[in-house]
Amino acid sequence: MPCVAIVTDDPGWHGAVLKRALAARGFECRTVSLTACRFDLNRPKPVVIPGFDREPPAGVFIRGVPGGTLEQVTLRLDLLHALREIGVVVYNDGRAIERTVDKAMTSFLLKRAGIPTPDTWVLEAESEARALVERELARNTPLVMKPLFGSQGAGVTLVDRPEAFPDPEAFGQVYYLQRYIDSRDSAWRDWRVLVIGGHAVAVMQRRSAHWITNRARGGRCFAVPLDAPLAMLAEEAARAVVIDYAGVDLMQDQDGRFLVTEVNSVPAWQGLQGVTSFDIAERLVDDFLSRLDAVRPRRAMA
Repeated sequence: MPCVAIVTDDPGWHGAVLKRALAARGFECRTVSLTACRFDLNRPKPVVIPGFDREPPAGVFIRGVPGGTLEQVTLRLDLLHALREIGVVVYNDGRAIERTVDKAMTSFLLKRAGIPTPDTWVLEAESEARALVERELARNTPLVMKPLFGSQGAGVTLVDRPEAFPDPEAFGQVYYLQRYIDSRDSAWRDWRVLVIGGHAVAVMQRRSAHWITNRARGGRCFAVPLDAPLAMLAEEAARAVVIDYAGVDLMQDQDGRFLVTEVNSVPAWQGLQGVTSFDIAERLVDDFLSRLDAVRPRRAMA
């Protein structure tokens, strides 16, 4: 039975549903942490993955890349790049992770592709960041400061007055500042669209009593129609960052215009599954396995 690796430090619910979907299609899977993987350049197969001593996995499904020092994160991404170089399908690969885990690069790629996204500034100089905040607040436009690397709304800070400027140390002395989006009726909500293989397949609206709407921060998930304009914008965002599957977050401004705020390369979908009629894990696994089928002849010839 072919075996694939699910890369995660916390298999949990997502690992269980992926394992079930893979088993239904005749695949065994093992969960592994990138912290346990290594290079051994003295071996014929220098990428060492626990549980795959004889052969590399048939494919690798990324569910999490743990943080760490710059050196640790670089090594973990190096391992993903190396797997791709030796012909292993990595879903999403190291390049996609790099483009999306770094909010500055994501914002740059979205803007470059002409995708509507909030006005954004990324800089290091504290004096310039404070001057920017003062200028925007004088125009009555609050800003949101986010960690360059982060997820689930952790560390996100609303800067709506000069004294709300956060401690630079908490953000690695890099200032990622994005214009605060105020909705038409001052309701706190956003949309999460799941894009698989270039196609928007599911959507939910998250609503909250707080301006941060992430489910992990108390946001509630609701079923809404996947309208064509919303789907097309999410698909364009996924194409801009070149990714296999993604959770695209959007907000609506006071004029009713949708703006892409983030593209997530390891999106959770437990909340989305609760308002979706089909099995999301099965849809993801089918796309993942279709990519394995495409490279098997080449690996066999190699």
